[in-house]
Amino acid sequence: MEERAPHIPVLLRPLLDACAPVSGRWLDGTFGAGGYTRGLLAAGADHVTGVDRDPLALQMAAAWAGDYGDRLSLVAGNFSQLDEYAQDLDGIVLDLGVSSMQLDQADRGFSFQKDGPLDMRMSQDGTSAADLVNEADEAVLADILYHYGEERASRRIARAITEARKVEPITRTLQLAEIVARCLPRPKPGQSHPATRSFQAIRIAVNAEFDSLAEGLAAAERALRPGGLLAVVTFHSLEDRIVKRFFQSRSTESQGNRYAPAAQTQTPSFAMVTRKAVGPDDVELAENPRARSARLRVGRRTEAPAHRLDPAAMDVPLLPRKGGRR
Repeated sequence: MEERAPHIPVLLRPLLDACAPVSGRWLDGTFGAGGYTRGLLAAGADHVTGVDRDPLALQMAAAWAGDYGDRLSLVAGNFSQLDEYAQDLDGIVLDLGVSSMQLDQADRGFSFQKDGPLDMRMSQDGTSAADLVNEADEAVLADILYHYGEERASRRIARAITEARKVEPITRTLQLAEIVARCLPRPKPGQSHPATRSFQAIRIAVNAEFDSLAEGLAAAERALRPGGLLAVVTFHSLEDRIVKRFFQSRSTESQGNRYAPAAQTQTPSFAMVTRKAVGPDDVELAENPRARSARLRVGRRTEAPAHRLDPAAMDVPLLPRKGGRR
């Protein structure tokens, strides 16, 4: 879970370069503080639909959204359903993960570096991180940490959490961070905080982020017109792998794979604009060190029909079912 400096849209310059010339109707599916939206409007987009599941993001935008008149529309919703908000789009931007605005507010409970209520809900409703940590079975917690955070010490940490909550409920971010840190070696200089992977995993589980990502990519495929662009910025390897697999499956002729019958032939629905993931350059890293793990991938929609969503073929991490643990 990488932190980002406030209001600095990561990889905006390479994104605009890859999508140039920017024009027509765009959708920013992860509106946040509005950095990408304003960048697109300044670059020449005729209209941007800004979508965010966090009510606070739209409330904060009210102070400046009117400056753009009818060139900007705001929608409260999840980008997994973006094709319900707009169609025949010239471009879609998705900036995945938690926003700097959410990280920097301790009362949202996303950061292991600031004490606050253990919340992590992007939409500010539903099951919180505290609910998950205090109520989930030990085996479920271990699977979440392992599959969503790639945490090798998942079983040890899950056991520590379940033992700690017997003494008192785990309700604060620093309380959980300390429990996790005690299970792992002290980090060497330059290494990430021991709780990084665990907080990432719990946040992903609370917000069903991988399900939303798979559904959002498929929705973008349906919402883009032929020639339209899909630009996705990721911040950790699991996100990037899903986006990479999606573009791979959509951009090459396929006679099927182990998840689909060999008799089915897929006509490419995307042509890649970026041949490989684009990372930040030295200038951007100097301006915004939080961009260090960001990766950008851009594809251009073809005239082929949208394909069926197949999360397994996209390497979407799935938790083991009961009775079928790893």
